[in-house]
Amino acid sequence: GCLTQCLKKLQVIFLSHTLRQLLVAASKCRECTDSLTHLNADVRMCPKGPTCCTSTMEKNLADLSAQETEGLIREAGRSLQATFNALHRSFDTYFTELHGRSERSLQEVLSPLGPLYSQNTRLFGDLYTDLRQYYRGSALNLDENLSDFWSRLLERTFKASAPTDVNLSEDYLECVAKQQETLRPFGDVPRDMKAKVIRSFVTARSFVQGLLVSTDVVRKVSQVPLGPECLRALMKLFYCPHCRGLASVKPCSNYCFNVMKGCLANQADLDPVWQELIDTMIQVASSFSTEPSLDVVLSSIPVRIYEAVHYLQENTDAFTAKVYQTCGIPGEPGTGSPTLHEQKRKSGSLTALEYKPSPTAGLRLEMQVSDISSKLREMRHYWVQLPVELCRKLAAGGNSQEDCWNGNTKARYLPEVMGDGLANQINNPEVELDITKPDMTVRQQIMQLKIMSNRQKSALEGNDVDFQDASGSHSACLNVSGGAKSVLSFLQCTILSKVFFLNTFQLFYIL
Repeated sequence: GCLTQCLKKLQVIFLSHTLRQLLVAASKCRECTDSLTHLNADVRMCPKGPTCCTSTMEKNLADLSAQETEGLIREAGRSLQATFNALHRSFDTYFTELHGRSERSLQEVLSPLGPLYSQNTRLFGDLYTDLRQYYRGSALNLDENLSDFWSRLLERTFKASAPTDVNLSEDYLECVAKQQETLRPFGDVPRDMKAKVIRSFVTARSFVQGLLVSTDVVRKVSQVPLGPECLRALMKLFYCPHCRGLASVKPCSNYCFNVMKGCLANQADLDPVWQELIDTMIQVASSFSTEPSLDVVLSSIPVRIYEAVHYLQENTDAFTAKVYQTCGIPGEPGTGSPTLHEQKRKSGSLTALEYKPSPTAGLRLEMQVSDISSKLREMRHYWVQLPVELCRKLAAGGNSQEDCWNGNTKARYLPEVMGDGLANQINNPEVELDITKPDMTVRQQIMQLKIMSNRQKSALEGNDVDFQDASGSHSACLNVSGGAKSVLSFLQCTILSKVFFLNTFQLFYIL
């Protein structure tokens, strides 16, 4: 009678894929099922008993519940990705503007150098280009590039200070350039500036890479499909009450927690390495404001160069004498050698210059670090909080735990709530999982997080792991060009190289 008509109507609605119509029709089946003690013995997911759903309907509803849950997981992932992207845009804008202002101040600061600056603007511009490309992900060795800059600057400075009638060959100038490390013609400036610049750029680049990789991990893990056991559990959680005519009854919170913790068990295993990376990135962000702060290091580069040339000018007699001892006395036959007095007079006189940081720039950096740290802390427990957040939207509230859907009927849910992660689901009463078979996509992302966390820790010490690992299989990864996509390409290449060479025991440990 009415039950047959109801089932036929439900089947028609299924074909039209109108969920709202389906649920309304299912709730009306209650009057048909109240008088029945048993119906549809072929149901496989819902509890045995009066029901409005066939096994085919159950399968369709299971697929629907999976689609809806996966949609909620992807939606949460997109929200987290958007936060990471916003942090990246904010920091990248700040850093590139800081870099640009420092480069634009070159002319103002270095113009007193006269021809040494005006005739060598490309040398100074190339320094900033190298720094910019390194930050963008290019495979540059900053230590070598900065050493080369100071050698070239010494060569140009010595040539500019020599009398015009003295012929300085390329070989002689190369000999002069080689004295940069041993004779320290620029004083402590090159060594001090190199250490600070490398530390600043290594941490800045590592931080940006951390944001990009974290975004990529969230995207990939949020797309991991739910397993068949999870589909059955979700169907039982969300739609079996509809089949029983209890459409208005929401699932019990603890029941929902166990289902979601089982469905997202692999994702929860990200939590330890995720927290470690987030904590390390917060430390890296905090290091930006540690003296000397990031803005001071970048903004003071032109002044430090000026200080170095000024030091050389003040000590030109002693340096020139040592160069003559090492490289010989320059000059063509019959012209004689230039006197030290002539050299010094030729170079002119520079006044000392002191860098004065902008108070507003420091304030902006403090706000930047504070905002970054605050947002990173908020996402620290994302993977273990995800089941809780999903159930908060889908399950019954705290005051409704006595009359909620517990998987069988409208009553309190009694089993205890499982812990987080795959290993803790061995006794999960709602989702049957093989804890010996973890999801490989998630395991790969765990490895990626570990590698990035180690990069961040190395950056805090001023070490660039790209070049520490540049031998062997890694060397193939070092020809990546700049840009956000290239950063990820380089990191993925790096990770694949590491994975390939992991021995069996190391791989088992990570899994």
